[in-house]
Amino acid sequence: MVQELVAGIQKENVIYVRSSVDSPRTVGNAVRSRAWIALLGCGIVAAMHVWKLPGALAFIRQDLGMSLVQSGVLLGIVQVGALLLGLCGSLVAEKLGLRTTIVIGLMMLALGSLVGSLSEETWQLMVTRAFEGVGFLLVTLVAPPLIRVTTDQSRVSQAMGWWSAFQGIAVFLAVLVSTVLLSGLEWVNWRIWWMIMGVVSALTVVIVIRTVPSDHGRAVHFRSTLTAIGATLQTSMPWVISVIFACYTLQWGAIIGFLPDIVGDQDGVTVGIATAVVGGANGAGNVISGQLLKRGFSPRLLVMIGMVSVIVTTVLIFAPDWGSVFGGEWVQLTIAVVFSGIAALIPSTITRIAVDVAPPGGSASAVMGLMIQVYNAANFVGPIALAAIASAVGDWHLSWVMTSAAAVLGAALGAVFLSPGRLRMSFA
Repeated sequence: MVQELVAGIQKENVIYVRSSVDSPRTVGNAVRSRAWIALLGCGIVAAMHVWKLPGALAFIRQDLGMSLVQSGVLLGIVQVGALLLGLCGSLVAEKLGLRTTIVIGLMMLALGSLVGSLSEETWQLMVTRAFEGVGFLLVTLVAPPLIRVTTDQSRVSQAMGWWSAFQGIAVFLAVLVSTVLLSGLEWVNWRIWWMIMGVVSALTVVIVIRTVPSDHGRAVHFRSTLTAIGATLQTSMPWVISVIFACYTLQWGAIIGFLPDIVGDQDGVTVGIATAVVGGANGAGNVISGQLLKRGFSPRLLVMIGMVSVIVTTVLIFAPDWGSVFGGEWVQLTIAVVFSGIAALIPSTITRIAVDVAPPGGSASAVMGLMIQVYNAANFVGPIALAAIASAVGDWHLSWVMTSAAAVLGAALGAVFLSPGRLRMSFA
């Protein structure tokens, strides 16, 4: 009986694991080689829903008659789902299983985008954006633990490095494509762009079902799941890595979001392409970071380099009066590319750590849920704080105070908590 059951499982390439993921399971090499790539694609598609808005915002404001304040709310509301429901999402993952959770998230993104394209009032679009935000949370919450169990140990750091690049790659693709479509093709409006993204998400569901091994949620009671999450929250390391990540997202998302205003006198297409390049640099930096981890570089060293580079580059972006320098805007954009690329050492390293720091009896999904909840709070607060500083002083030249303060905090936490003695894991 047991032999027949094992044969059936192997035949279907199905893995049966706890959602809280303690160690890699044995799956077929063909499945291993495809699964993490498909999961990376899920993350990119999910994040493109977040970043599909900036390039379309001017058109949406004109179409729906939105005020500037409403535009700001629309930009931030997609983060609210992750901000409020990160740990709730981990409950869903524990009960339903990792792959099922991703499929649900992608379907929510598809539905939210398609329904949102039909919006005639501002509040309708905001509701669908919030709905998409929950879908984004579900996908990004469980993809890293699922990558961890479907990837050979020798390739985990490489796979996680690519995963950490999903935001940068998504910014590059979403901003570039929306700029080209909306500015270059008269027959394409923001509604069609929303429909395109909805269809892409629906197609991604098919890819996931065909390439990612299925898993079952934990056959436990609700109280047991809460106990696993509670055990995770009572340990220090999940909180530390979450705050370090937040010190990065607090500024990266704000600078990317306000880049057109920061650099000033450039046309929309130029700034759109430049913003895409800045996002792409972040994606490339994440991939490189994964390779450095694989080659034995210390996580603490990589985080420290990232934080120090943030201090230097953001001071150079904001402090000088680049408007009085010939070609100063291009210098700013170049520095922004360097900022985005080197700062990428931080998310890649922290994400790689996150999949292994759940305590005994804890939950890897809860670690990801906590981290997502904390860094999305920073994503929400960062643009507001940056804009408040600029409004108070009448320009952007003191904005480096916020970015440097966050980087100093992140560097201090990294120096204390990311020592080899505290991180007893393999980065091969």
